[in-house]
Amino acid sequence: MPTSIIEELQWRGLIADCTDLPELDRRLAAGSVSLYSGFDPTADSLHVGHLVPLLALRRFQNAGHRPIALAGGATGSIGDPSGKSQERQLLTREQIAVNLASVRPQLARLLDFETQVNPAQLVDNAEWTAPMSYLDFLREIGKHFSVNQMIAKESVRSRMEDREVGISYTEFSYQLLQAFDFYQLSRTHGCELQIGGSDQWGNITAGIDLIRKKLGRSSFGLTLPLITKADGTKFGKTEGGSIWLDPRKTGVYRFYQFWINTDDREVVRYLKLFTFLPAPEIAGLEEQHLLNPGARVAHRSLAKEVTDLIHGPQATLEAQRASEILFGGDLDGVGEATFAEIVGEVPTKDLEIGRFGAPGVSVLDLFVVAGLVSSKGQGKKDLEGGGLYLNNVRLTEVGRWITFDDLLFGKHLLLRKGKRNYAVITAR
Repeated sequence: MPTSIIEELQWRGLIADCTDLPELDRRLAAGSVSLYSGFDPTADSLHVGHLVPLLALRRFQNAGHRPIALAGGATGSIGDPSGKSQERQLLTREQIAVNLASVRPQLARLLDFETQVNPAQLVDNAEWTAPMSYLDFLREIGKHFSVNQMIAKESVRSRMEDREVGISYTEFSYQLLQAFDFYQLSRTHGCELQIGGSDQWGNITAGIDLIRKKLGRSSFGLTLPLITKADGTKFGKTEGGSIWLDPRKTGVYRFYQFWINTDDREVVRYLKLFTFLPAPEIAGLEEQHLLNPGARVAHRSLAKEVTDLIHGPQATLEAQRASEILFGGDLDGVGEATFAEIVGEVPTKDLEIGRFGAPGVSVLDLFVVAGLVSSKGQGKKDLEGGGLYLNNVRLTEVGRWITFDDLLFGKHLLLRKGKRNYAVITAR
């Protein structure tokens, strides 16, 4: 079992680099430390790519330290060039305000703002950046930076080497703004540590230099690995786009399935990165996974833990129930909210509701409309072979007519061919 927060981070594979790891370890062991991580509110929801630094803040909080989540009301209006091949689209102040209001409840699920001992804090860097004039910023902050050093930063140099895109003065100035944040939090909150993705190394060290020059204090920077999938593609992206924490943008069922579908090669690593399960429990899951990966015990544990954290246990149960349905589970007792998670995740066709009046719709016609069989003749063969299901019940009558009585919640039919080919017919 890891015995310190640094040992835990190392065991979980969460340390990419650190300015002085042995000294930071000693400082953390000596007493409570204030630390921060920032995010720019570029959308009205956080996504799973934000989880690593935010969960790292929570790990520090669980160890007795004081986390600060910094929302970039100022920096978000500029755009960080780190890890970007093109300049970000600038957001209006109104868009940023809306985005900040939307992500606050999500942060409250990840950090404890209510504890009396070491409550988390949420700050907005617009509070200290917006009132400062440009001339004052150049005099107070800009004079401490060498252009030569700024150009040497990887995030800047890579963009400068791209002759087609280049880098604007706006984005070039981003590291000064982030350094100013670290300086302000050091001065007003006693913040000693900044954490962030490994692409933030240059911005973090710029802040450390500024604190040393203006305050004469030492501080620390610790970067976390950027997560990529086993095939090298970007973590958190699917064919349908980003996996958001807001259930209105990514349904709970789809969120749960994202983790269930984790590559076998990554599932143990993700258990370490994205859950708070202790080392012995993860070791047990790893052993089960190695013995029988097909049982997907580790995958289900990963999906449950992360979905519980973001959406709550009840939502997780609904997602699990919906998942069971798509593996042929019994529909008895399933609520409409659970079934609604399926609609949209499988091909869906609309049918005029009046057609379900007497005598109803031929079951073979429904499978043709749904696209599960190519013709009524093929459908007849599949049905007689025991391969067609209505609402997860095997069909046995070729001449079956489907009426209002068969509709789930008065409007849906779940059709299945074989084990995994599903479609939904919705009566409208």
